[in-house]
Amino acid sequence: MRTILLLILSNVFMTAAWYGHLKFKSAPLLAAIAVSWLIALPEYALQVPANRWGHGQFTAPQLKIIQEVVSIAVFILFSAAYLKELPRWNDWLAFALIFAAVAVTIGFRPEEPPPALPATTSTPLGEESSG
Repeated sequence: MRTILLLILSNVFMTAAWYGHLKFKSAPLLAAIAVSWLIALPEYALQVPANRWGHGQFTAPQLKIIQEVVSIAVFILFSAAYLKELPRWNDWLAFALIFAAVAVTIGFRPEEPPPALPATTSTPLGEESSG
């Protein structure tokens, strides 16, 4: 639950940073970028621990899918409350498909750990490996 809460909080900051400036289109672009960057800074302070602590309970791909759903849920609320824009029917359908992705990745958790990439031996550039 700690991971999900941190993901929600981090996405509140990121959504405000990415879309909050849309109500201030007369502000200079560089000012919007600077303010957005300052708003986004706490997002990293929340997102990194969420992923660090959540990895193990969830796989990295599961964390990413969960983050996307959290991001969309936060965005829908932000868009309606702050921007006064509601999604259209096709937006809702797209959101539903992403929510379905979470159901697939979380609902069907195989017992075995995810496969690891095979170890490779590297050679310096330009040298052929013998064998």
